[in-house]
Amino acid sequence: MKLIASLTVTKKMIDQTYMAQALQLAQQGLYSTHPNPRVGCVIVKNGVVVGQGWHQCAGEPHAEVHALREAGTQAKGATAYVTLEPCSHHGRTPPCANALVSAGVARVVTAMQDPNPQVAGTGLARLQAAGVEVISGVLEEQARSLNCGFIKRMETGLPWVRVKLAMSLDGRTAMANGESKWITGPAARSDVQRLRARSSLVITGADTVLQDQARLTVRSAELGLDPWQTALAEKYVVERLLIDSQLRVPTTAAFFQAGKVLVATLQRVANQSDIEYLCLTEQNGKVNLVELLKKLAVRGTNEVLVEAGPRLAGAFVEQGLVDELYIYMAPKLMGALANPLLSLPFQHMSQAVDLRIQDIRAIGHDWRIIAQPAL
Repeated sequence: MKLIASLTVTKKMIDQTYMAQALQLAQQGLYSTHPNPRVGCVIVKNGVVVGQGWHQCAGEPHAEVHALREAGTQAKGATAYVTLEPCSHHGRTPPCANALVSAGVARVVTAMQDPNPQVAGTGLARLQAAGVEVISGVLEEQARSLNCGFIKRMETGLPWVRVKLAMSLDGRTAMANGESKWITGPAARSDVQRLRARSSLVITGADTVLQDQARLTVRSAELGLDPWQTALAEKYVVERLLIDSQLRVPTTAAFFQAGKVLVATLQRVANQSDIEYLCLTEQNGKVNLVELLKKLAVRGTNEVLVEAGPRLAGAFVEQGLVDELYIYMAPKLMGALANPLLSLPFQHMSQAVDLRIQDIRAIGHDWRIIAQPAL
């Protein structure tokens, strides 16, 4: 019995080791797979990796296809480690479950089931029906974290929402006259560029665009990535959306001059060549944020990054629409007259939003805090 238990533990550890390798491969698609999930695949035979691959861009071959091509005939009788259930439907590419069966793979280990209703267990069922041994749930938590936006969109019809904030040590974001450049240093700003690049869409508000002449584009020179990842990040253009209920921002603003944009508004306006208007319903005189997020999810938006002033960012927090806060804190004091981090009309301690700190680390001379609202 002890020998059997020991072998079981060893097999589990081996599965986790190769799945971790597959997750590292999937991570390479962090900036380029939207609206698809980031997926990695490792094929192992007799303790040797014979093939590996990762999904690079939507419409291009999936991770399993790349790995099978590299493995060739050695895939027969091998184990495939995939970070997400192999697809079973014809999309822009053929079903990966079929490709694994045709290659003669003996065993498939996945991190998790695909939440996409078009798959949702049918890929695993197809493998099992073909006599392939299937194991699922290996390093599932890590796999879900990598594709949090895709998973949330599939499960709830809403994208994953991050709010990025930059503040001084005393919790201020701009001087009373609106001056805010630069609170944080170059390393923190580079980190924000990577945060933008991994997002499907960046949301800002009229006040931010008017005060800062913000463009909210991804500046590839500041990403700090290797040339290969920079090229992939540039291949996928992150969408930008302006929330402007009353259309206060002129189309001559820098935000509009930087490329195609979406504008969420309460007004009915005809689309222009580089501007698509989303006319939404009103909520307390403002754009209905829940309706906006639902529309974005239908468009395939997985991860939203909100970079806005205290009122708009505060509205997302107050309405419980935020999944993560990225707070960059600079070692400086800006004083009591400067603007606060968020505009939240709270009057009692019972209204306070409890957060769970996920990570705190130094980014150059600044600090980055990642927090999630406590459930």
